[in-house]
Amino acid sequence: MARGGSYSYGGEGPATAVAEQPQPLSADKKKPVLVTGASGMVGIHTCRELSRKGWQVRALIRDPAKAAMALGQLPVEFRVGDVRDATTLRSSLSGCGAVIHLAAIAIEKKGESYRESNTAATERLISAARAENVDRVIFMSQNGADSRSPYPFLRSKGVAQDSIKSSGLKWTVLRPSVIFGPEDQFVNVLGRLIKLTPKVFPLPGGGSARFQPIAADDVGRVVRLSLEKKETINQSYDLGGAVPLTLRQMTERILVAMGTHRKLVAVPVKALRPVIAMAQRLLPNPPVTPSLLDLLSLDNTVTNNALTDYFKIVPIPFAADELQYLRRITVRNALRSLFEGR
Repeated sequence: MARGGSYSYGGEGPATAVAEQPQPLSADKKKPVLVTGASGMVGIHTCRELSRKGWQVRALIRDPAKAAMALGQLPVEFRVGDVRDATTLRSSLSGCGAVIHLAAIAIEKKGESYRESNTAATERLISAARAENVDRVIFMSQNGADSRSPYPFLRSKGVAQDSIKSSGLKWTVLRPSVIFGPEDQFVNVLGRLIKLTPKVFPLPGGGSARFQPIAADDVGRVVRLSLEKKETINQSYDLGGAVPLTLRQMTERILVAMGTHRKLVAVPVKALRPVIAMAQRLLPNPPVTPSLLDLLSLDNTVTNNALTDYFKIVPIPFAADELQYLRRITVRNALRSLFEGR
């Protein structure tokens, strides 16, 4: 079993941009790096960042058309497959020097469970990596992930995280708080709900839960640096943005970015559960599930922020200027998302 630890910072002083200096790499740059979930938000930023720095990127994708739109301008090799399928995993890993495992689901849907998509898929990836002699893996976990968590999503990521750590591979685990960016599954959901709730917007638990939103662009840089810094092997890193914000504060910034106004009203979480449960039964693609409602009322901040303290990245702020992508949301496409997906 590989030994490792979590990163803890004891220094002082402001963060500065990373100094790009030659250093021992944690993976063979002459071989391709497989990226699962490559056409997702973090995957796009990761592929872009790796390509920019001269890494050979092999993207595992399910939808070639979507991948072509997202990654078509990059020198990326596409492999069509699914992390839930052991055969395509092995063929995609063949000849690679490392794998970056980003594929996961935050909301369960028909045919996609946390157990299958987050936990079992990670176990298959480990087996396939061993079979193909790929010994370097970077795993995108989640802040708060714990195999003993009472929350299904965090539990599934915790079990997967434990599997990675006990795999015998050279691992790095990244544990970000809420990630924001043009295709995120958190801020965009809030934006669509705002469009669909005129005048008044309900905040679960009064919006007192605290988050530390981190930009997808910053996460992509951390993934690349983890691949390049040998000392990241067998280490876990908690990642957060510039400052902790309550859900209410985040919602206020989202409203400014969207150029709209709503009265924010505190609603007890238990009062929202029947409404969310009904929406889950009636809608093909409900914007909020009981599991996500739990996460909206749970603190999600980091104590030791490796983004600034170790990787020396100045965080992109969660501010209106960085959230302009929310202006694309209309009542029409918000309604369509309930029935057709994003």
